[in-house]
Amino acid sequence: MTLPEKNMGSDKDVLKADEVSEWLRIPKSTLYKLCGEGQIPCAKIGKHWRFDRAMVKSWFEKRVIAKCSTG
Repeated sequence: MTLPEKNMGSDKDVLKADEVSEWLRIPKSTLYKLCGEGQIPCAKIGKHWRFDRAMVKSWFEKRVIAKCSTG
């Protein structure tokens, strides 16, 4: 599974919250909750959350695999 290339170049490794919430198809409020609980890999820089594209992709894939293996 790849991140959509729309609105971001393939060399864009750091994502903003709105980009991640759009890709995961979840509300930003849910994403911020995951961030605050340390459930998704992210970094807070000032008042802004930032995400490494490869880490979010890996996190998501692990969750999918775990869900599929537990039924």
